[in-house]
Amino acid sequence: MTAQIIDGKTIAQQVRAEWKIRADALKARGIMPGLAVIIVGEDPASRVYVANKVKACAELGLHSEHIALPANTSEATLLAKINELNNDAKIHGILVQLPVPKHNDSSKVLEAISPGKDVDGFHPMNVGALVTGNMRFAPCTPYGAMKLLEKSGVSIEGKHAVVVGRSNIVGKPMALMLLQHNATVTICTSKTVDLAKFTRDADILVVATGKPKMITGDMIKPGAAIIDVGINRMADGKLCGDVDFDSAKEVAGWITPVPGGVGPMTITMLVANTVRAAELSANQAK
Repeated sequence: MTAQIIDGKTIAQQVRAEWKIRADALKARGIMPGLAVIIVGEDPASRVYVANKVKACAELGLHSEHIALPANTSEATLLAKINELNNDAKIHGILVQLPVPKHNDSSKVLEAISPGKDVDGFHPMNVGALVTGNMRFAPCTPYGAMKLLEKSGVSIEGKHAVVVGRSNIVGKPMALMLLQHNATVTICTSKTVDLAKFTRDADILVVATGKPKMITGDMIKPGAAIIDVGINRMADGKLCGDVDFDSAKEVAGWITPVPGGVGPMTITMLVANTVRAAELSANQAK
């Protein structure tokens, strides 16, 4: 068996086209969806991520603002900027690129963003809405992973889904979203005893650990759908995921590559959340 490759780049373009129709409908009503991205400091990876987010907005014809602040920006100044954007009618989504410098409390920063503009889905109110099944804005990476499963025709209902990793950004929200689609969900961590026992039982396996190639082909159930969220740079400069792609693709039914799998979907779902935020704002204004 050779797995079907889940092409995140192609699916991302399909999903962006769907949301562009909704964005164009808003613009026809005189409403231009707007996203503000704040970056604090000069982290090279963060700068690349921010540039890609601004580019994605441009592709859909959305308004975007890139706000670059020096690394020594005080927490009070950062919070004041967020408050200013909370009150800016042109801005429907606000994203603070993480990590922020250590002298800023990231929890306090995320909580300062208006829940209605929290397009990253990290505000406690939006996390609570996800837990209770009343999702407004889902965190972009697991939201993108769910879209990949949907667009690839992978059935979720009644299946055993195993999530390896319990981060607030990916693992926990991923498990909740799979639960909402009627999967039976197991969450594994770095402390799980006999991890392979669980991964071999997974119809759907989502891996987000930051450990290169930790899941090998002999740890996978034949025919399973594998979503590899990890992205790691090896000593030779090449990128790889948390799953050993070469061995896994010979066993799995579906698998995401790295790069070109989950990555393109994360930014796509950020744009989708921004358009949705504009729709919700427009409906409230009626």
